[in-house]
Amino acid sequence: MEILDIFFNLDVMRRAFPILMRGLVNTILLGFAAIFFGGILGVLVCLVRLYATKPFRLLAVLYTDIFRAIPVLVVLILVYYALPFAGIVFSSFVAATIALALVLAAYTAEVVRAGIEAVPRGQFEACDALGLSFFTTMRKVILPQAFRMMIPPLASYAVAIMKDTSLASVVAMDDLLKQATDAQALFANPTPLLLAALIYIAILWPLVRFTGWLEQHYKRGYR
Repeated sequence: MEILDIFFNLDVMRRAFPILMRGLVNTILLGFAAIFFGGILGVLVCLVRLYATKPFRLLAVLYTDIFRAIPVLVVLILVYYALPFAGIVFSSFVAATIALALVLAAYTAEVVRAGIEAVPRGQFEACDALGLSFFTTMRKVILPQAFRMMIPPLASYAVAIMKDTSLASVVAMDDLLKQATDAQALFANPTPLLLAALIYIAILWPLVRFTGWLEQHYKRGYR
């Protein structure tokens, strides 16, 4: 009974729940912002790597290699704590969005590149024969075919970024984890932390299962 009072105190849970819901809204907004901007940047980096001149291709390769090698937390700390020394100051939300988007873009670029390169070369040649422009070819012919192969890994990275939003608490953003730690200190009880963990599971577990379904679905489609 004492353990329940410590870790699953219903009174603390009731009072902490509204606080955690405010943090959850910020977490969801951060996750969607990072996925949106990271996805767009990743596609652009991929196109530069595949079709730009050699110096820009090398820069794209360097970008993807660096941001896939460096931990998200390090990127976040550099954006929020290091850039102000150069006069560039971001709010905690913007800094977290930039950091997560930069890392996601690197992984997205590699996934999109693999998907585009998997499209038969004859598709490009047919588009050239029809006189289609590069952007029309990519938008109407190549990317729709490649997208089927890209969906499962992109979904997995999106779920991973949603989990990494918890790192935003390091820069004092009022996300779910930050609100949970504040509530834990306010009530002198770890119940808010356990409640936050349950909320993360309730949101992310269905996404994990959906990602698994996508992998199986498209695997059957390939066969």
